[in-house]
Amino acid sequence: MNASREQILRTLKAKGQATIIELSDALGLTAVSVRHHLSTLQAEGLVTSTEVRQGVGRPRHTYSLTPTALERFPTKYVALSERLLDELKSALDPKQVEALFVHMAQGMVAKFAARLEGKPLEQKLELLVELLGSEGFLAQWKRSGETIWLTEYNCPYLHLGQRHPEVCAIDRAMISHALGAEVEKTACVLNGGENCQFVITAPRLAGI
Repeated sequence: MNASREQILRTLKAKGQATIIELSDALGLTAVSVRHHLSTLQAEGLVTSTEVRQGVGRPRHTYSLTPTALERFPTKYVALSERLLDELKSALDPKQVEALFVHMAQGMVAKFAARLEGKPLEQKLELLVELLGSEGFLAQWKRSGETIWLTEYNCPYLHLGQRHPEVCAIDRAMISHALGAEVEKTACVLNGGENCQFVITAPRLAGI
């Protein structure tokens, strides 16, 4: 990335928000140059602007980073999550850890409970795919007779799961809880699979 634009991003990260004049003063660039770089950064989805009115006269614009831009800066979410899981696993036995993840999954499904209630199976599956997508799983399903195949093409917990495979209980429990069915995981990216696959045998769901 252009060095001046990188400086603008770093300055906005430090300040939270700034006007063109403030950025010009901070970086030693002309206002025209700053405006040009901001236009490019906005087009790339890295910067957003807010109009601020202060009494009479023309409103001014303040600029700040978008969530996409914030992701460019170093984070330690995975490291923190790993440390938390290390502490949990040292304090709880494996069954308690699994129960914790299952409880988390049930909470994720709970926000969809009203939308799931009373729906036919196909609609439940579509809502399940939407729910999984909101949590970072890219999923699709297909059905053959009484068997449902669900495939996840993305695992948002991949790096975390390499050290703590217990997190794999989350999506399986979400699927099971949302459909009220037994779920078998037949493939997993952590075990060398190209994606994660689940088989849901649901004869009792056919009439839902």
